Amino acid sequence: MKQTALWARMLRLTAILALTVTSAAHARLPVFEALDSASGHPTRFAQCPQFFVDGKPPAIPARPKLRELCYEAFAILHSGETRTPVYVAQRLNRQSIEDADEKRATKFFADARLPRGERAELEDYKRSGYSRGHMAPAGDMPTPTAMAQSFSLANMVPQDIQHNGGAWAKIEQDTRRYIRRAKGDVFVITGPVFTPESPHIGNNGVRVPAYLFKLVYDQHDNRAWAHWQENREEERVGRPITYEELVKRTGVEFLPRLAGSQPN
Repeated sequence: MKQTALWARMLRLTAILALTVTSAAHARLPVFEALDSASGHPTRFAQCPQFFVDGKPPAIPARPKLRELCYEAFAILHSGETRTPVYVAQRLNRQSIEDADEKRATKFFADARLPRGERAELEDYKRSGYSRGHMAPAGDMPTPTAMAQSFSLANMVPQDIQHNGGAWAKIEQDTRRYIRRAKGDVFVITGPVFTPESPHIGNNGVRVPAYLFKLVYDQHDNRAWAHWQENREEERVGRPITYEELVKRTGVEFLPRLAGSQPN
Protein backbone atom coordinates (compact mmCIF):
# COMPACT_ATOMS: atom_id res chain seq x y z
CA MET A 1 0.00 0.00 0.00
CA LYS A 2 1.03 3.58 -0.61
CA GLN A 3 0.88 4.52 3.08
CA THR A 4 2.96 1.49 4.02
CA ALA A 5 5.55 2.48 1.45
CA LEU A 6 5.70 5.97 2.89
CA TRP A 7 6.14 4.58 6.41
CA ALA A 8 8.95 2.27 5.35
CA ARG A 9 10.86 4.71 3.20
CA MET A 10 13.81 6.82 4.33
CA LEU A 11 13.55 10.36 3.11
CA ARG A 12 16.54 12.37 2.10
CA LEU A 13 18.44 14.75 4.30
CA THR A 14 17.22 18.33 4.00
CA ALA A 15 17.81 21.71 5.54
CA ILE A 16 16.49 23.67 8.46
CA LEU A 17 17.47 25.74 11.43
CA ALA A 18 16.13 24.64 14.80
CA LEU A 19 13.94 27.31 16.32
CA THR A 20 15.72 29.38 18.94
CA VAL A 21 14.79 32.26 21.17
CA THR A 22 17.14 34.20 23.39
CA SER A 23 15.00 35.30 26.30
CA ALA A 24 12.27 33.71 28.40
CA ALA A 25 10.64 37.07 28.93
CA HIS A 26 10.73 38.27 25.33
CA ALA A 27 11.37 36.04 22.34
CA ARG A 28 13.58 37.65 19.72
CA LEU A 29 14.05 36.90 16.08
CA PRO A 30 16.77 34.24 15.74
CA VAL A 31 19.69 34.84 13.46
CA PHE A 32 19.44 32.46 10.51
CA GLU A 33 22.47 31.39 8.57
CA ALA A 34 22.39 32.13 4.85
CA LEU A 35 21.17 29.26 2.70
CA ASP A 36 24.11 27.47 1.13
CA SER A 37 23.16 25.64 -2.04
CA ALA A 38 26.04 23.25 -1.52
CA SER A 39 24.86 22.17 1.93
CA GLY A 40 21.13 21.84 1.63
CA HIS A 41 17.79 22.87 0.16
CA PRO A 42 14.49 24.16 1.48
CA THR A 43 12.33 21.36 2.83
CA ARG A 44 10.08 19.65 0.29
CA PHE A 45 8.34 16.63 1.85
CA ALA A 46 7.86 15.23 -1.64
CA GLN A 47 6.43 12.00 -0.25
CA CYS A 48 3.78 13.61 1.95
CA PRO A 49 2.94 17.17 0.83
CA GLN A 50 -0.69 16.71 1.89
CA PHE A 51 0.12 17.76 5.44
CA PHE A 52 0.97 21.32 4.36
CA VAL A 53 -1.16 24.17 3.04
CA ASP A 54 -1.05 23.96 -0.77
CA GLY A 55 1.59 21.26 -0.36
CA LYS A 56 4.22 23.81 0.67
CA PRO A 57 6.17 23.25 3.92
CA PRO A 58 7.50 26.07 6.12
CA ALA A 59 10.26 28.09 4.50
CA ILE A 60 13.35 27.35 6.60
CA PRO A 61 17.00 27.44 5.49
CA ALA A 62 19.59 24.71 5.55
CA ARG A 63 21.20 23.04 8.55
CA PRO A 64 22.97 19.70 8.96
CA LYS A 65 21.36 16.58 10.41
CA LEU A 66 17.82 17.43 9.36
CA ARG A 67 15.58 14.71 7.99
CA GLU A 68 12.04 14.60 6.66
CA LEU A 69 9.91 11.76 8.01
CA CYS A 70 6.49 10.88 6.59
CA TYR A 71 3.97 8.94 8.63
CA GLU A 72 0.40 7.92 7.93
CA ALA A 73 -1.21 10.89 9.71
CA PHE A 74 1.58 13.45 10.15
CA ALA A 75 4.96 14.63 8.89
CA ILE A 76 8.06 15.45 10.95
CA LEU A 77 11.08 17.57 10.26
CA HIS A 78 13.60 16.04 12.66
CA SER A 79 16.81 17.54 13.98
CA GLY A 80 19.74 15.24 14.66
CA GLU A 81 21.32 18.05 16.67
CA THR A 82 18.52 18.38 19.24
CA ARG A 83 17.27 14.80 18.68
CA THR A 84 13.74 16.13 18.62
CA PRO A 85 11.32 17.30 15.97
CA VAL A 86 11.80 20.81 14.64
CA TYR A 87 8.09 20.71 13.87
CA VAL A 88 5.33 18.20 13.27
CA ALA A 89 2.64 18.91 10.67
CA GLN A 90 -0.91 17.53 10.55
CA ARG A 91 -3.94 17.95 8.31
CA LEU A 92 -7.14 17.38 10.25
CA ASN A 93 -10.87 17.68 9.73
CA ARG A 94 -14.12 16.67 11.36
CA GLN A 95 -14.03 13.15 9.91
CA SER A 96 -10.46 12.43 11.00
CA ILE A 97 -11.20 13.61 14.54
CA GLU A 98 -14.37 11.54 14.71
CA ASP A 99 -12.31 8.53 13.62
CA ALA A 100 -9.74 9.20 16.34
CA ASP A 101 -11.12 6.77 18.89
CA GLU A 102 -8.42 4.14 18.63
CA LYS A 103 -7.17 2.23 21.64
CA ARG A 104 -4.16 4.15 22.94
CA ALA A 105 -0.83 2.56 22.11
CA THR A 106 1.72 2.15 24.88
CA LYS A 107 4.92 1.19 23.06
CA PHE A 108 7.37 4.03 22.53
CA PHE A 109 10.12 3.31 20.02
CA ALA A 110 13.14 4.88 18.35
CA ASP A 111 12.55 5.37 14.62
CA ALA A 112 15.05 3.14 12.79
CA ARG A 113 15.02 5.50 9.79
CA LEU A 114 17.10 7.92 11.84
CA PRO A 115 20.81 7.19 12.37
CA ARG A 116 21.67 6.24 15.94
CA GLY A 117 23.80 9.33 16.28
CA GLU A 118 20.85 11.59 15.48
CA ARG A 119 17.96 10.16 17.46
CA ALA A 120 16.67 9.84 21.00
CA GLU A 121 16.58 6.42 22.62
CA LEU A 122 14.22 5.06 25.26
CA GLU A 123 16.99 5.18 27.86
CA ASP A 124 17.40 8.93 27.41
CA TYR A 125 14.02 9.59 29.03
CA LYS A 126 14.33 7.11 31.91
CA ARG A 127 14.75 8.84 35.28
CA SER A 128 15.13 12.17 33.46
CA GLY A 129 12.26 13.85 35.27
CA TYR A 130 10.57 14.64 31.95
CA SER A 131 7.72 12.96 30.11
CA ARG A 132 7.82 11.95 26.46
CA GLY A 133 5.62 14.72 25.12
CA HIS A 134 3.79 14.04 21.85
CA MET A 135 3.89 16.82 19.28
CA ALA A 136 1.29 15.10 17.07
CA PRO A 137 -1.11 13.96 19.82
CA ALA A 138 -2.11 10.32 20.14
CA GLY A 139 -5.67 11.58 20.57
CA ASP A 140 -5.67 12.84 16.96
CA MET A 141 -4.80 9.48 15.40
CA PRO A 142 -7.56 7.99 13.19
CA THR A 143 -6.23 4.44 12.64
CA PRO A 144 -4.32 1.80 14.64
CA THR A 145 -1.27 2.31 12.41
CA ALA A 146 -1.29 6.07 12.93
CA MET A 147 -1.72 5.57 16.68
CA ALA A 148 1.28 3.24 16.84
CA GLN A 149 3.40 5.59 14.73
CA SER A 150 2.61 8.55 17.00
CA PHE A 151 4.68 6.86 19.72
CA SER A 152 7.88 7.24 17.72
CA LEU A 153 10.45 9.14 19.77
CA ALA A 154 10.91 11.31 16.68
CA ASN A 155 7.49 12.75 17.59
CA MET A 156 8.54 13.51 21.19
CA VAL A 157 10.21 16.23 23.19
CA PRO A 158 11.21 16.18 26.88
CA GLN A 159 8.20 17.88 28.47
CA ASP A 160 7.42 18.85 32.03
CA ILE A 161 5.16 16.09 33.37
CA GLN A 162 2.57 18.42 34.88
CA HIS A 163 2.51 20.63 31.81
CA ASN A 164 2.03 17.64 29.51
CA GLY A 165 -0.99 16.38 31.43
CA GLY A 166 -2.35 19.83 32.29
CA ALA A 167 -2.30 22.99 30.18
CA TRP A 168 -0.90 21.27 27.08
CA ALA A 169 -3.48 18.49 27.20
CA LYS A 170 -6.24 21.10 27.40
CA ILE A 171 -4.85 22.89 24.34
CA GLU A 172 -4.89 19.61 22.43
CA GLN A 173 -8.48 18.94 23.51
CA ASP A 174 -9.61 22.46 22.64
CA THR A 175 -8.00 22.12 19.20
CA ARG A 176 -9.89 18.90 18.53
CA ARG A 177 -13.09 20.55 19.70
CA TYR A 178 -12.58 23.37 17.23
CA ILE A 179 -11.81 21.00 14.35
CA ARG A 180 -15.06 19.12 14.96
CA ARG A 181 -16.90 22.37 14.19
CA ALA A 182 -14.70 23.44 11.26
CA LYS A 183 -16.14 23.44 7.74
CA GLY A 184 -13.01 22.03 6.08
CA ASP A 185 -9.39 21.09 6.65
CA VAL A 186 -7.44 22.50 9.56
CA PHE A 187 -3.64 22.43 9.38
CA VAL A 188 -1.77 22.16 12.67
CA ILE A 189 1.99 22.63 13.12
CA THR A 190 3.48 21.89 16.53
CA GLY A 191 7.05 22.14 17.74
CA PRO A 192 9.65 23.00 20.37
CA VAL A 193 11.59 26.22 20.84
CA PHE A 194 15.01 26.20 22.49
CA THR A 195 17.16 28.79 24.20
CA PRO A 196 20.95 28.67 24.48
CA GLU A 197 20.45 27.57 28.10
CA SER A 198 18.17 24.64 27.23
CA PRO A 199 19.45 21.56 29.11
CA HIS A 200 19.99 18.05 27.78
CA ILE A 201 18.84 14.67 29.03
CA GLY A 202 20.25 11.18 28.56
CA ASN A 203 23.49 9.90 27.10
CA ASN A 204 22.45 11.15 23.66
CA GLY A 205 21.92 14.73 24.81
CA VAL A 206 18.25 15.19 23.92
CA ARG A 207 17.51 18.92 24.19
CA VAL A 208 14.79 20.13 26.53
CA PRO A 209 12.71 22.92 24.96
CA ALA A 210 12.04 26.15 26.82
CA TYR A 211 8.76 26.66 24.94
CA LEU A 212 6.26 24.75 22.85
CA PHE A 213 4.02 26.17 20.14
CA LYS A 214 0.94 24.90 18.33
CA LEU A 215 -0.13 26.75 15.20
CA VAL A 216 -3.71 26.19 13.99
CA TYR A 217 -4.80 27.29 10.51
CA ASP A 218 -8.41 26.96 9.34
CA GLN A 219 -8.14 26.90 5.56
CA HIS A 220 -11.85 27.49 4.92
CA ASP A 221 -11.99 30.64 7.05
CA ASN A 222 -8.37 31.70 6.32
CA ARG A 223 -7.92 32.06 10.07
CA ALA A 224 -4.79 31.28 12.08
CA TRP A 225 -3.66 31.49 15.68
CA ALA A 226 -1.00 29.89 17.85
CA HIS A 227 -0.60 28.66 21.39
CA TRP A 228 2.73 29.57 22.97
CA GLN A 229 3.55 27.71 26.18
CA GLU A 230 6.52 27.68 28.51
CA ASN A 231 7.65 24.13 29.26
CA ARG A 232 7.12 24.31 33.01
CA GLU A 233 4.91 22.90 35.74
CA GLU A 234 3.05 26.13 36.58
CA GLU A 235 2.10 27.02 33.02
CA ARG A 236 -1.56 27.82 32.39
CA VAL A 237 -3.60 28.12 29.21
CA GLY A 238 -3.69 31.76 28.12
CA ARG A 239 -4.93 33.69 25.13
CA PRO A 240 -3.50 32.50 21.81
CA ILE A 241 -1.05 34.72 19.98
CA THR A 242 -1.45 35.84 16.38
CA TYR A 243 0.24 34.17 13.45
CA GLU A 244 2.27 37.31 12.91
CA GLU A 245 3.51 37.16 16.50
CA LEU A 246 4.54 33.52 16.10
CA VAL A 247 6.52 34.43 12.98
CA LYS A 248 8.14 37.29 14.89
CA ARG A 249 9.14 35.05 17.80
CA THR A 250 10.52 32.21 15.70
CA GLY A 251 11.57 33.90 12.47
CA VAL A 252 9.77 31.19 10.50
CA GLU A 253 7.00 31.57 7.92
CA PHE A 254 5.08 28.42 8.74
CA LEU A 255 2.47 29.28 6.11
CA PRO A 256 4.72 30.53 3.29
CA ARG A 257 2.01 30.90 0.66
CA LEU A 258 0.17 33.25 2.96
CA ALA A 259 3.17 35.44 3.71
CA GLY A 260 1.95 38.17 1.37
CA SER A 261 -1.62 38.10 2.67
CA GLN A 262 -1.70 37.31 6.36
CA PRO A 263 -4.56 35.16 7.69
CA ASN A 264 -7.16 36.67 10.00
